[in-house]
This record gives sequence, C-alpha cells and structure tokens, in this order.
Amino acid sequence: MNDTEEDILKRGFDEYREFVNPLIAERAKLAGEPFRIMGVENGRLREKDGLVFDDFHGTQAFGHKNPHIVEAMKRFLDSDAASWYPSRVNPFGGRLARRLCERSGYYDNAFFGCTGSDAVEAALKLARALTKRPVILGLDGAYHGCSFGSVSLMAKGYLRDPFGPFLEGARLIPFGDIDALKAALVPGDVAAVVVEPIQGEGGVRELPSAYLEALCDLTERHGTLLVADEVQTALGRTGRGFLGTQHWPRRPDAVLLAKHLGGGLMPLSAMLTKRDLFERAYGAHFASGEAHNTTMGFNALSCVAGLAALDLLTEDLIAKVRDDGLYLKKALKTSLERLSLFREVRGAGFMLGISLKTPSHPWLSFEHFGFPELAHHSAVSPVVCHRLYRRGFYCFTCGHDWSVFRIQPRFDIARERLDTFVGAVAEEIARVEELS
Repeated sequence: MNDTEEDILKRGFDEYREFVNPLIAERAKLAGEPFRIMGVENGRLREKDGLVFDDFHGTQAFGHKNPHIVEAMKRFLDSDAASWYPSRVNPFGGRLARRLCERSGYYDNAFFGCTGSDAVEAALKLARALTKRPVILGLDGAYHGCSFGSVSLMAKGYLRDPFGPFLEGARLIPFGDIDALKAALVPGDVAAVVVEPIQGEGGVRELPSAYLEALCDLTERHGTLLVADEVQTALGRTGRGFLGTQHWPRRPDAVLLAKHLGGGLMPLSAMLTKRDLFERAYGAHFASGEAHNTTMGFNALSCVAGLAALDLLTEDLIAKVRDDGLYLKKALKTSLERLSLFREVRGAGFMLGISLKTPSHPWLSFEHFGFPELAHHSAVSPVVCHRLYRRGFYCFTCGHDWSVFRIQPRFDIARERLDTFVGAVAEEIARVEELS
C-alpha cells in the first residue's frame, strides 16, 4: 500500500468521492470550489492549479498550520507524556480548563469534547440533570450542530427535516420576540434556552439588545439555564473580548466554545459553566460524575493545541480584530452601497455577513441551473461566492439564508489584503448585476 503524502494528494480526492461522500464532492465541483488543496503557504491554501487563497470559513483564526501551534504539538509528540488517560484525569485538560476559566473571568468548570455538537449535548444534559425539566428552547434560524439534540433545535429546512422525530421537549420560538419568550417560560417547565449571540447560518443575525435584556432577566427569574452557543462568536472572533457574552446583562449559565479553540489543527470543544451547577447536576455519587463523557474529548494532544492557541489569542490581537472588523465593515458598506443588489453588511469583528437582494431575472435562479428542487433558495450568494473563489477568497453562503454570505478571515490578515477583498467583492457583485 502506497500511503505517501504525494500519493494521497494525487488520489485521495477521488477516493473521498468514491468512499466518503459523493454528494459533497459533486457540490464542490459544481460550485467551482477550490477543493483540491495541495499545500499551505503562510497560513493560506494552495490549490492544484497554483491559486493561493484566503480561507474565510472561520475555523482557521490563526491561519492554516500556524507554526506556534505546530511546534507545541511536535514537542508534545516527541515527549513521553501520555495523550489519553484511562482514568479521564488528564493534566493537560486540567491546565487548559484553568486557563479558559481564568480568561473568562467568571466560569470555574470546563467539559471538553471534540465538536461544537459535543458542547451542545453537554449543555442540554446539564440543564436536564440540574432542573429536572423537560423543555429546551431554541430560536428560529438557529444552527447548533449535527447531533440529535442540536438538530432538534435547528431551523426547519434541509439541515433538519430528514431526521425527525426530534428530541422530546425541544421547541423553537421566534427570533427576537420577547412576548414569545415570556409566554414560553410561564409554565415553568423550561430547562434551558439555547441561543447564538450572532446567528451564523441564520444570516449573521445579532440578537437585539432589548431581547438580550429580557432573555437574561426572564431566564434567571424562572430558574431556566441560559446557554450561549459561542462556537462561532467566542475566542475573539467578534472583537468584543475573549467571550462575546461577557458584556451581557448577566453571564450565561453555560457558554460553548469550539472552532478555532483547537488552533485549527485539532478537534476540540468546551462547555464552560459554574462548578456549583456541575456538582448539583452530577454530584449525587461518584459514579454519576461520569454520567456524561466523551472518550477522546479529553485527549492531551488537543489540549496542547488549545493551550498554544490561547498563547496567540492576546488582548492586543482581539483589539486588532475589533479595529480591523470595523474597518472592513465600513469599507464594504462604502464600496457596495452604490450597487442595486446590495442590502447591508451585518455582524461584528471578523464575523461579518453581506446580505444581497435576489434579482428577479430568471437567469439567476436554481431552476435555470437545472435544480428545480432548490427554487425556493436565492442563488445570488452562491453565485457571488463562486466568482470570489477565482479571486483568491473562500467565502461561503449561510445555510439557512442563501442571500447572505459570511466573512470570517484569519485574525492576522493584513489590511492590504482586506482592501483587495473589498475591491473583488464590489467587482463581482457588479458583474452579477450586469449578467442578470
């Protein structure tokens, strides 16, 4: 068996199509995505044809294969330290938990998983175990992951509908509707409300300040856990601090982290909460302390990557994200407001979204492209993203709103590159206007 890197890069993409997911492979080909990635150059990706592009997907906040994180992992692998501890008492997990809690300025307990979905499941089980209540609330437009608990809180559509029946007690309430929130909490049977500070797949929609006030007050008043899914918004991504929720009227009872927590190299997620809540939920006896667990969620190599990522995530870097995010948002608005397809720029820091109007011309529709089953989706964002790929920028369309595409660059990206991006977006949207 020839398992050299050269052979894998030569044949592995086609093997993925054959043995893993032919539908994803076909979508990437049809969309013109630069998926045959042959290497990394200074944190950017190099495609087979030589195109080097910036990944705006959001998982690589420190750039692909950041040298500091790579070196930390190499040092660990060259040592004789164990990576997996059968007792689950992992010193590297202990150190990462301490640093996360200290950086949060509030939480004093951490649970580690591999994915954002793992963190969501940990929060749902914590809420049920603690409150003994049946109902879990989410907001319309939400995306919390792909496990059954998280899918049960998913907005209706192709990412959710095939998998019913869903978690008993899981319900969605309207986004930003204070009266609906009040009504849902009155019966006293709600264990938790799970929210994203800024909905990603929902179209980069930020929770209104008045709703946040009501959410924090009402959940506390009714004894309901407030869970903030910060998988996309935390760790400096919005430029609003280490956690995007640290300036809320009250701290959430649990906050969920993932994405670049593992430095872009290792799968790692976390649920941060208060030790008192954790012990009340799981402290009936020693055996119940392991009632919720993940086998590889506490592996040391992921924690080493997480510790190295925290080294890089300085307050100065977060301030840079805030300032560069404001710069980029203003530049996009100034450059795009003359275009008839442009609606608005949304979001904060380096979690931005460009909302576009859908032209009425029949050319710019999925029916025209031969996909009548997708006729209810806007084709404008996928088309613009397709055109940006060849300009060296990998943006992607929001899963629940195909008229919006997200912008989540690496944190150290230069302003000159942001300027190039703004120019490319303006030119490509203008070109789509001409074509339509």
